[in-house]
Amino acid sequence: MASTYTSIHYHVIWTTYLRKPTLRKEGRKELFNYLYGILKNKNCHVHRINGVEDHLHLAISLHPAISLANLVKDMKLASNQMIKSQNLFNGFEGWQEGYGAFTFGYSALGDIVNYIINQEAHHKKVSFLEEYVMILNEYGVKYDPRYLL
Repeated sequence: MASTYTSIHYHVIWTTYLRKPTLRKEGRKELFNYLYGILKNKNCHVHRINGVEDHLHLAISLHPAISLANLVKDMKLASNQMIKSQNLFNGFEGWQEGYGAFTFGYSALGDIVNYIINQEAHHKKVSFLEEYVMILNEYGVKYDPRYLL
């Protein structure tokens, strides 16, 4: 084949340390813009970034040369440093270890983006833990409830 064509889409989720509600609304846009910059610099396409006080959701398309694990590690490390150096969120102690990443087809992109856009309304009815367990079950991911802090 003369060229490489890929369609690598992920819904990525991670939480604040111990899911502490430290991501106040006032600073989130700056955080989202910072993450957007990291992703663009790595030639990834950002479909949507959003979150609430204790966790983030990202819908992204990966460049084929990028490892998801390294990308998430880089985003969490760099954003942790930025948040702390700028004192963006009082009481922010870092990100929880680990993350969730779920592949989806292009035809589901609109639904995933809408889901991410509506996080604030969604979490008026459902806790993060309920949401995360629902997503794990939807994708058929086996998990140990002891590690769902």
